[in-house]
Amino acid sequence: MKIEELNVVAIGGGHGLGRVLSTLSFLEKQLTGIVTTTDNGGSTGRLRKRSSSIAWGDLRNCLTLLVDKDSIGSQLFNFRFDGQDELGGHNLGNLILYALGQLQSRPLDSIKLVRRLLGVKTALYPMSETPTDLMGFYPKGRCKVGELSVDKMPIMPDSLLLAPLVKTLPFCVDAIASADLIILGPGSFLTSVIPPLLVRDISKAIDASSAHCVFIENLCDEESPAAALSLDEKLDWIKSNIGCLPIDSVICHDKSITSALVPVIHCDLSDGSGSHYHDRKKLLAALDLCINQFKDQTLPV
Repeated sequence: MKIEELNVVAIGGGHGLGRVLSTLSFLEKQLTGIVTTTDNGGSTGRLRKRSSSIAWGDLRNCLTLLVDKDSIGSQLFNFRFDGQDELGGHNLGNLILYALGQLQSRPLDSIKLVRRLLGVKTALYPMSETPTDLMGFYPKGRCKVGELSVDKMPIMPDSLLLAPLVKTLPFCVDAIASADLIILGPGSFLTSVIPPLLVRDISKAIDASSAHCVFIENLCDEESPAAALSLDEKLDWIKSNIGCLPIDSVICHDKSITSALVPVIHCDLSDGSGSHYHDRKKLLAALDLCINQFKDQTLPV
């Protein structure tokens, strides 16, 4: 069995989800991306302070990674202004999506319009159309609000919540229900992987789905308190925070990482350059290995 035969849903944020989507872009309409929208840093964070909106940065990144990087559309949406004035540091794609968000009745309409402009056939959805922020709760009653604050804490939060609580789109639930393979990660554990799982509609849909759910670990330690956790500690943390453990297997580059909770598939995923990005061909091969290893358990024959 090959991944070309499957309906795939990839969930997460940051560059990790973008890498997965670009790797699987040949699937086109068989692929769906569900994107974290809680970022409050950089250009996105400045726009969110100006007016309440979802975080557009990760959506913009995923959209541009689904098209030819040398195309005019990709170059425009990735263009970043320099200088120290009001435009300095802003990404043009974020500004366009933000402006469309002010003009359109809902974020999904803006995303559909940009997909048509860029020729993106893969469905891409925000985890929610309602603006929300990540809240981390720590020992002694401490609380931090926002992705930046959560990632900078020296210790793991006891729990994370979204404020306000939000619902996902029916399209996301339907995509998960009809998926054969669900991919979580790679990316920052607390601020890319976890936020979509805190949307109860999404975590319940994954738990109820017959699809095989695989978690892709990072190539190296991230700069967050999650770096100190073992794989099983991460899985236990997910279970205690969302009430279930929807992950069926893990793909991992580091051969020393093991688990007593789920099967771990060890594969060389490095592109050899020393970067933090997974090699696309190796990642695709790892996903094919995962599919064939577990096809008799959770994947359609």
